[in-house]
Parts: sequence; structure tokens; C-alpha cells
Amino acid sequence: MANPNKVKGTQWESDVRNYLNAATGVVNEYGKFLDPFDPHNVRRPAQEGAADVGDVHAVPFVLECKNVKKASVPTFLRQAEVEARNAGFPYGVAVVKVARQSVRRGKVHFGIRTWTRVRRSVGLNSRAFAERYAFTPSLRGLDTGKWYMTTDLEAFGVLLADVRDAR
Repeated sequence: MANPNKVKGTQWESDVRNYLNAATGVVNEYGKFLDPFDPHNVRRPAQEGAADVGDVHAVPFVLECKNVKKASVPTFLRQAEVEARNAGFPYGVAVVKVARQSVRRGKVHFGIRTWTRVRRSVGLNSRAFAERYAFTPSLRGLDTGKWYMTTDLEAFGVLLADVRDAR
């Protein structure tokens, strides 16, 4: 019998992938890729070797997807950033399921450095970026390594399209 937590985690990764593919318009109404070779297709990569490359690839982001009762966001963000480097992607973010909510309400967390780099890539000031993509800050204590910005998967889908357009 499969580990039930692994099954839940795999389902969450698949749900995130499917949602973002639909939100960015790379699939038809049946969930089939319009162009299977399009590099913008959101995918769940096969894990190879010791260097984990993340759960979901949504160019230029690596998403570390978590379906847990108690989120440890700073730990998840460190993991996402390492996995983004392993995969050769510029940005790593954590996507955490919200209990009893639809996938589009999942929380997408950005470390402050990543948030700033993404913000600059789309050419917006901090206030405009936070408002356009509905970000809220979590500024805990004086250790900026534990600070992060959060939006939901629905707003992240819009941001993903905008980042791709800006490239």
C-alpha cells in the first residue's frame, strides 16, 4: 500500500500543475497540451539522482509543493531555492495547500530576495507589484531570512504570464 502522505503530496503537485496549465492557456478544454513541445507547459519533472530539482516546473519558476497541516514556510523556501539552482531556474517558490479550499486558493510564498528579483523583472515598484498580484507580507522578527511575501495560486498564474511576457 502506498504511503498516504505521499499520495496526498503527489495529488497536490498534479493539481497545481493542472491549474497553472489551464490558467496560462497551454491546454485545451480536455487538459491536453496545445503544443506538447512548448517550453511554457507546466510539468512535474522526474526525480533523478541526489540533486532534487523541485516538484513542478513552470518556467522560469521551480515550485516546491507542500500539502501539510503545519507549514514551515522559511524551510520550504530554502528548499525551493536550492532546487531551483539544481534545475537551472532563476526562481524557487513554495506552494502550500490550504485545507478545504480549491487549488486556486493555495498559498504561493516568495522569499524576499526572490520577490524583489521577480518584481524587478516585470518593472514594477514594490507597492504596485504587491497590489497587482495581491501579495501580503510576513515579517517575523528581525531575521530577514524568515521574511516572505504570499499570494494565492490564482494571482500567481497572472504573475507567471506577466513574467514570461517580460522576458
